Amino acid sequence: MEENMFLNTVHHVAIIVSDYELSRDFYVNKLGFEIIRENHRPERHDYKLDLRCGDIELEIFGNKTSDSNYVEPPKRPSYPEACGLRHLAFRVTNIEEVVKSLEEKGIPCQPIRKDTFTGEKMTFFADPDGLPLELHE
Repeated sequence: MEENMFLNTVHHVAIIVSDYELSRDFYVNKLGFEIIRENHRPERHDYKLDLRCGDIELEIFGNKTSDSNYVEPPKRPSYPEACGLRHLAFRVTNIEEVVKSLEEKGIPCQPIRKDTFTGEKMTFFADPDGLPLELHE
């Protein structure tokens, strides 16, 4: 198989959120992502939060619901699943420990199951807008 000569790795994933403050709390305080930078973009009437998770960055775009220019983005279709981003998956070392921690923070997780193809343990939970997030051991 020919090696990809142009793309080295995924740099970042960008998410549009309906409530900036709620999503900021979820990703930073509950999931523990590190803040790289946070900016208000008045010309776009939104905020941009750059977060680090290992070697990948997660960009959060949204508006504060208290802002006078707040416009709620359309809801994410969940079923049937729409084309586009299906979910974000995070590698973990001890899935039971991570699930316990998330549930203690009020974040429900689906039952842990085995991936049909890899045989590895996995489960799903969701961010405040219903974006599916996967834990994969």
